[in-house]
Amino acid sequence: MSGPCREVVTLQLGHYSNFIGTHWWNLQDASLCYDPDAALGELQGDVLFREGLTLGGHVTYTPRLIAMDLKGSLQTLRQEGCLYETESKAATFTWDGQISTHRESPSTRNSFLQDLDSLDSANLLPPDRCSVTRAESGVATETVNDTLDRIQKSYKLEGSVRVWSDFLRIHLHPRTISVINQFNHDGESERLEVFGQGTVLLQGSVLEDLEDRLHFFVEECDYLQGFQLFCDLTDGFSGLGSKVTEMLQDSYGGRGVLTWGVAPVNHRDTSSIKDVFHMMNTALGTVSMANNSSLFCPLTLRGGLGRRPPPPTAFPLLNYDPELWFHSSAVLALALDAMTVSYRLRHNSAPMWQLSDALTVSGRKVVSAYGSVPFPMMHGGCLPNALDAFANVLPWRSLSACPELGDGRCFGQSVTLKGLEGRGLVSPLLPGIEPASPLHSERSGEDVLTAYIQQHYPSTPLAVQLVSSPSKVTAPFPQMFSPALNPQGFLQNHPPLPVSRPVSSLPVLTSLQSSPAAGLQLSDLQKACSALEIRRVAPSFLSHGLELSELTEAMEQLRGLALCYQHNQHHSSSDEDDD
Repeated sequence: MSGPCREVVTLQLGHYSNFIGTHWWNLQDASLCYDPDAALGELQGDVLFREGLTLGGHVTYTPRLIAMDLKGSLQTLRQEGCLYETESKAATFTWDGQISTHRESPSTRNSFLQDLDSLDSANLLPPDRCSVTRAESGVATETVNDTLDRIQKSYKLEGSVRVWSDFLRIHLHPRTISVINQFNHDGESERLEVFGQGTVLLQGSVLEDLEDRLHFFVEECDYLQGFQLFCDLTDGFSGLGSKVTEMLQDSYGGRGVLTWGVAPVNHRDTSSIKDVFHMMNTALGTVSMANNSSLFCPLTLRGGLGRRPPPPTAFPLLNYDPELWFHSSAVLALALDAMTVSYRLRHNSAPMWQLSDALTVSGRKVVSAYGSVPFPMMHGGCLPNALDAFANVLPWRSLSACPELGDGRCFGQSVTLKGLEGRGLVSPLLPGIEPASPLHSERSGEDVLTAYIQQHYPSTPLAVQLVSSPSKVTAPFPQMFSPALNPQGFLQNHPPLPVSRPVSSLPVLTSLQSSPAAGLQLSDLQKACSALEIRRVAPSFLSHGLELSELTEAMEQLRGLALCYQHNQHHSSSDEDDD
């Protein structure tokens, strides 16, 4: 049944988080419907978006979002946006001497941004790309994003994306972007590289600015369910994230705090010392943010969290370049679009604290993510056939650098299948015909998926949700899909055509798991960090406010967190032996 809208405030801390967040918001915006006469969708947009009014009288619909990044990271994007422009105030000068003017060349705008500007200025459409216009006589007005979807122009931005604003297709509220001017996005000096820098950053003007932005978004919520954070794990933002989650826990106790610690496959500037920094930041950020969050999930396509990880995660139907942030962040955003469904549903939603409570029993705050991106299903096929095709292998790949153990042990799991709109969820059984497999006997999509998961995890507490609407991968989402897919993201029954239409939507299957595999991952990370003689290998890591005693204590906490998973596993084994 439908209840009140439970709002969520999103925070994005760091440049890679903002890459993922930009794809995420583009996906959310592509799924919004501005037609006042259209049927309500399965997902409730008001959970993530807020309504406002411009000076020109246009009703805006913008993300309830705070995005933090460093000086020089915005390029063509104005920090205050352009939805609520006011007349510029004339500056008053008291200097009566000579004045010299130095004009900086504007950043180059790629083809996608140029087209957005042209559509915005055409005056045929509402001036804001993420807005609702009060249509007369019940006739919906086409928005800029409607036009982008209709013309289906394909953009190849792989060579022109430098920062996340290079592919942002929506307008943001003036209170959204917070620039940390103490540190530079590029260059050799004043870089936010280590955990300690981030922990001491949240004070003074930075703290006041964040509190003001939080109060603005929170105070207009009627039923705030909590916060979702995307936070960079491998640089100083991990320290900032630890303080932000601590502040949220102290100031908004009882609300859910779901934290996704994100890491790219590669870094643009790296060295052996910086590899040490990245691993230590990841370990410290994981244990700190897990302690202060309802749930913490690492998100990365790296093969591991250490200094020399295995190859990145590969997906059979994606031709993505793991070295490109534009690509890897797109994959993770697609997975997030499915994994966060449960607390965004219009009917029968499970608030975020319910999701976290189910997965974080006995202090196991760290969970692992897995995804089938996209979920491989034949056009015209049915779900039982698609799942049976995997035989004894699960269809998903790790999104947390944490391979499954394959022994059927799991403390809790939340599985979401998104995007089988109008497809066969059950087998079309004919009278007198024996079902091809047990899955073909099930009579609902939820039962099919539940039965399949229980073949691999027979005694695991399980929550399953199916959402029919797919993820809409409209421009400028990268077209990195296998030619075997049709425009709806399903496998074609015939060989790929020489020239095919771009993929516009995708089915996605994801799983969030609390399992012994996470405990092994945390234990390996703790051992790798503790084995380093940090004062000899990277002495500068301790020169930014972090004491050696604090580092030692954090490593002990990480070891204790890993034991939460081993301890339960040990008792489970003993119980089974006693039986």
